[in-house]
Amino acid sequence: MAHKFLDVAFTPEVLAAQQHYYGRSQTLPPATHDDPLGPDETEFIGASDSFYLSSVSGTGWPYVQHRGGPVGFAKVISPTEIAFADYKGNRQMLTTGNLAENDRVCLFFMDYPHRVRLKLLGHAKVLDARDHPELVTQVAAPEMVKITERIFKIRVVSFDWNCPKYITPRYTAAQVAEAVAPLKARIAELESQLRQAP
Repeated sequence: MAHKFLDVAFTPEVLAAQQHYYGRSQTLPPATHDDPLGPDETEFIGASDSFYLSSVSGTGWPYVQHRGGPVGFAKVISPTEIAFADYKGNRQMLTTGNLAENDRVCLFFMDYPHRVRLKLLGHAKVLDARDHPELVTQVAAPEMVKITERIFKIRVVSFDWNCPKYITPRYTAAQVAEAVAPLKARIAELESQLRQAP
């Protein structure tokens, strides 16, 4: 776990809850700087095809949104910055509107088969794709350029890797198809042998 994550997350209220339930709270010296992404975080984000993004409305309500796309659609463009293309959707603009009031976000990247979770804290800004065509071509997959409306850029404050406890393994259709392909091939082979048997 990166030090800055705890510095941000361990508010007085969190420390009080730790004290209440466990009889002690964790005290850490203040973090002096943000935590940059390293090779492990960069690789994990680059292998992801989705994540969850939370923001907070101007009235204080949290909002969580799923974001998906081709593998690697979220780009680590520097150790302190992530960018991704935002496509045409249902036109509610909840996250975009929330970020106009409060730029703080949390991202959850999940690897369900391996039960791994990466959490990121950061500050986000939204750029109109019409004003940044060069950035659109840099961030969006070629087949997604025409439907990209915005680019989200997130300045990473810190990150945290979670333990696998209580993460339910889940698999994509492609992962299931890959796993059962040898079984299907063996079944086809056996069926062929049965047809040829006297």
